[in-house]
Amino acid sequence: MRTLIYLAIGILFGITMFKSEAASWFRIYEMFKFESFHMYGIIGSALVIGIIVIQCIKRFNIKSFYGEKIIFNSKKNSFSNYTIGGIIFGLGWALAGACPGPMFTLLGAGYLPILIVIASSIIGTFLYGILKDKLPH
Repeated sequence: MRTLIYLAIGILFGITMFKSEAASWFRIYEMFKFESFHMYGIIGSALVIGIIVIQCIKRFNIKSFYGEKIIFNSKKNSFSNYTIGGIIFGLGWALAGACPGPMFTLLGAGYLPILIVIASSIIGTFLYGILKDKLPH
């Protein structure tokens, strides 16, 4: 039953991404050229909602769907790791014209060239799994 709930949430998220034009290459291009507030508004509102939800989880001890306590582990602040990761992420986003979030939304909307991006992200994730112990911490 949970799988069906997750599937329904995913479909709803995909429809929302597509209808809000968050999956639109043109909107992403506009954002990178600082010509429109559209994508900044979507990203900013997601950030604010995420902050509010995380604070609610922490303050009210909200549990996961499985009834387990949700624990947030603090991360080591490494400027170089975040910088390198951000550059790689940004280059991939610019080359593909799509953030990883709407990849499956674009596939569901019938944009078949996104299969190249999906395959590349799977390969990149696989390579990271192989190389992560050799990368700087």
